[in-house]
Amino acid sequence: MKNIVIASDSFKGSCTSMEVADYLAQGIQTAKSDVKVTKIALADGGEGTVQAIINATDGKLITSKVSGPTGRQIDAQWGLIDAQTAVIEMAAAAGFTQGKTEDAAIKSTFGVGELIVAALDHGVSKIYLGLGGSSTNDGGVGMAQALGAHFLDAQSHEIGPGISGLADLAKVDFSQIDPRIREVNVVGLSDVDNQLTGPTGATAVFGPQKGILPGQIAEDDQRLAHLAKLTTAAVGRDFSINPGSGAAGGLGFGVLAFLGGRLMSGIEVIMQLTHLKAIMSDAALVITGEGRIDQQTLNGKLPLGVAKLAKQAAVPVVAVAGSLSGDLRAVYQQGFDLLISTTTSPMSLQDAIDQGPNLIRAAGYRIGKILQLKTRFEDK
Repeated sequence: MKNIVIASDSFKGSCTSMEVADYLAQGIQTAKSDVKVTKIALADGGEGTVQAIINATDGKLITSKVSGPTGRQIDAQWGLIDAQTAVIEMAAAAGFTQGKTEDAAIKSTFGVGELIVAALDHGVSKIYLGLGGSSTNDGGVGMAQALGAHFLDAQSHEIGPGISGLADLAKVDFSQIDPRIREVNVVGLSDVDNQLTGPTGATAVFGPQKGILPGQIAEDDQRLAHLAKLTTAAVGRDFSINPGSGAAGGLGFGVLAFLGGRLMSGIEVIMQLTHLKAIMSDAALVITGEGRIDQQTLNGKLPLGVAKLAKQAAVPVVAVAGSLSGDLRAVYQQGFDLLISTTTSPMSLQDAIDQGPNLIRAAGYRIGKILQLKTRFEDK
């Protein structure tokens, strides 16, 4: 019996990674029942990262009460892979799903720092920190404040939360940061390589989708540049130019400059932790996907990582997306054999989200019919 491996990202706002796999499998097996389907939950640092890694490693989920992006207390899940290794996704404490109607200017990563403190209290020596799905743009300042760092105004008072607070920043002080963080290996998991500031930086590229108005972009970018200048003077190195420092509203910068951590490709790490290469070894087909496939997919997104791994194993790969956009020839050239959209007629984004399960099942059914056609073709 042929084995199909489904390893997709979530379709944000609609279906989790495992739900996508479930719905695709249902559609495929309705059209072609004589196939085996192996489903793997994946993520690349955003929502679902903790669950994907814990599922693959038989780890333990923990719920901690932390500050949400606007300061309200929320329950946030993180995980222990083993006694020494924690996995946290910043989206659990400062993502789009919390406080989405509030002003982006005041949203803080303070709760992310509180999750790191919780992990330190468990005695871990390594922390994986997923950097996707952020609603914040504070350069990781809130996270560092939760760990004991100080960001002060001209009167030596702690600045306010979010990017708006950075307007008053005059001094940084890391002397009281939790000393345990220096003994821990912190790995930021990201799917972008943007620098902190400039035309391809955190604010210019990702600010608009977080509600930052066009007229505010330049000023907010300057606030992050000022943060980087003061931090560089304090730590002796400019981390704002590092690829990925602009991830998660500058939280990537915070991982490097405040935590002494490093950044890695989220999908590369998660594929290793989920043993995806070994799982693919007996696959006849790999199916991956995400909510949208376009030129941005080539910038280290999850489907591209899966496609590259599939090609190393000489396994054909299909990508399913909620929408396909732009000239996709460059995407095909990276190893995809077929791209399929779940939407086949005009509809609003909200309708596509609401109808996600049925649309994904229908896409799976089409894949099953293609496999059925291939079998008939080969029999001729």
